[in-house]
Amino acid sequence: MRTRLVAIIILGLLSGGMLSVVWIWMNHSPGTTVQQVSGKALIGGPFELTDHRGQKVTDKSFLGKLMLVSFGYTYCPDVCPAGLQTISAALDQLGSKSDELTPIFVTIDPNRDNVSQMADYVSHFHKDFVGLTGSDDEIKTVAKAYRVFYSKAKEDEGSNTDYLMNHSSIVYLMDREGQYLTHFSFGTSPDKMAARINSYL
Repeated sequence: MRTRLVAIIILGLLSGGMLSVVWIWMNHSPGTTVQQVSGKALIGGPFELTDHRGQKVTDKSFLGKLMLVSFGYTYCPDVCPAGLQTISAALDQLGSKSDELTPIFVTIDPNRDNVSQMADYVSHFHKDFVGLTGSDDEIKTVAKAYRVFYSKAKEDEGSNTDYLMNHSSIVYLMDREGQYLTHFSFGTSPDKMAARINSYL
């Protein structure tokens, strides 16, 4: 009885193995495209926006330097200014090395954050900050590329001028070709941010 049971189990395993081979062959036959995993984070990508000087820019406009990319809005009461102050302090710590990096602040509230509003806002932070705005569709495109969530606060949905925005508060460090290197969560100290950035310079 035991010998028969063992034989049945072995036969079952062999059958399962053959079925697996057949399934792989059928699904990977010549002419079938197999998706490869590159190991790179799917963060970043093409965009076209307007900077705080009123100039049209794309992702290619910033190639050649590292980019420190953050998202927010100028009417943000706390998280955004605190985050930009941290970035500014980290860049100050890097000294002349900060010339190899472009800090970028992308609005997620283009209805209020026009060119002049962005220009005034970024002037309160590091001298190299670039503020970017655009149409609703352009902002949606760049936010999607960077996996950034944003929405108008539910309690303020009926207002066109006086409202708060919910949004991601991650800062991305991108390489000289626009590829993701690392990111910083809200609350990262300037010391840690500067040290991490310095390791890529």
